[in-house]
Amino acid sequence: MKIKPLLIIPLIVVLMIFSVFGYALLSGVNPKAVPSALTGDPLPDFKLSRLEDSKKFLTVSDLVGEPMLVNIWATWCASCKYEHPVLNSLAAQGVKIIGINYKDDRAAALTWLSEYANPYSIDIFDPNGDLGFDLGVTGAPETFFVDSSGEVRYRFQGPITDVNWQNKLKAIFDEMA
Repeated sequence: MKIKPLLIIPLIVVLMIFSVFGYALLSGVNPKAVPSALTGDPLPDFKLSRLEDSKKFLTVSDLVGEPMLVNIWATWCASCKYEHPVLNSLAAQGVKIIGINYKDDRAAALTWLSEYANPYSIDIFDPNGDLGFDLGVTGAPETFFVDSSGEVRYRFQGPITDVNWQNKLKAIFDEMA
C-alpha cells in the first residue's frame, strides 16, 4: 500500500496545530489573559459624577491614597451579580473597592445596590463608558488592582470568586499593601 503525500499534509498540519495549543496550555499561558496597556501606568484622568449624586463629581485624585480594587460593573451584567457577594465579603474584610457603574442606568444601578448591598466605598457613574474606554475595558466585570499612588498593578477580567481570590488575586492585592 502506497501512501499519497497529499493525504499526509493535512495530518501534519493538524498535528502541528495541536502541538502549538498543547504547548501553550502546558506552559501555563492563559489564553483568556489580556494584559492591560495600563499596567504600570497611573489611572487615567477623569471627571465623572458619583452614582448616588449626579451633582457631585470625582476625579482620579479623589481615589488615590491606599491600595484598592477598581471594579467595573453593571446591572445588565449577569457575571456581576455572581461576583457581588464576594465583593461584599472583601469589603467587610477591609478591602477598599471603587465601583465604576459602566454603560448603565443610574436608577437601576441604585436599586440594584440597595437590593444586593453596596461593597463600594465610592461609586462612580460612567453612563457612556468614557472611563471604561480609557481603561481599555472590554466588558463587565473587570477589576483593576491599583496601588496607593494610583498606579495600575494588575487587571482581572471576569468575576472575582472566592477560589480565584484565595489562589491568586489576594496575593497580588497584598503585595500592594
